[in-house]
Amino acid sequence: MNLDFLAQRIREFRKKRGFTLEQLAERSQLTQSVLSKVENSRVTPSLVALSRIADALGTTLSELMKGVDDERKILVVSAKEREAAERNHSPSGMIYRPLAPTSRDKRMGPYVIEVPPEDGAGAEAWSREGEAFIMVLKGLVELDYGNERYRLRKGDCVYLDAAEKHRILNPGDRVAEILWVFSGDHSAKMEPEF
Repeated sequence: MNLDFLAQRIREFRKKRGFTLEQLAERSQLTQSVLSKVENSRVTPSLVALSRIADALGTTLSELMKGVDDERKILVVSAKEREAAERNHSPSGMIYRPLAPTSRDKRMGPYVIEVPPEDGAGAEAWSREGEAFIMVLKGLVELDYGNERYRLRKGDCVYLDAAEKHRILNPGDRVAEILWVFSGDHSAKMEPEF
């Protein structure tokens, strides 16, 4: 089952009905936090939760699930459909915008990431089997890779082996924006950990 597609379907149904997360939470008797995590593919909803969501949205479970198991050869996501993914485990303050919902059968995960100015703490360095491509779209960032630090400006690109510990920092005073594309173990979540 493509859980990211299911999350996108739930969000689309909610928006078409004109509901906020808070309104859907009241109608479904689920918490706003749980619904947000469902819509951002952070948790897999139970059958009971899916049934409550479908009822609250005024649809059937089968209609809500329609197309979830279909094999897709192309995915088009308009700019207005792209939403920030909630980061509930990162103190970095970065905002992630998936450019295409990914699932375990995809080989890459593209994101636009807003990198706020650092307060000194910054993101933790992380590593994962695979490769990454980074392009600075706006502002200035620093990439810590292994024991080296690289300063990158708008238009600069990096292609790296993600198995080496790395992290992105923003030494400036304005939000920076990067394009992040990860390719690797497709059984793991492709979103960066910083």
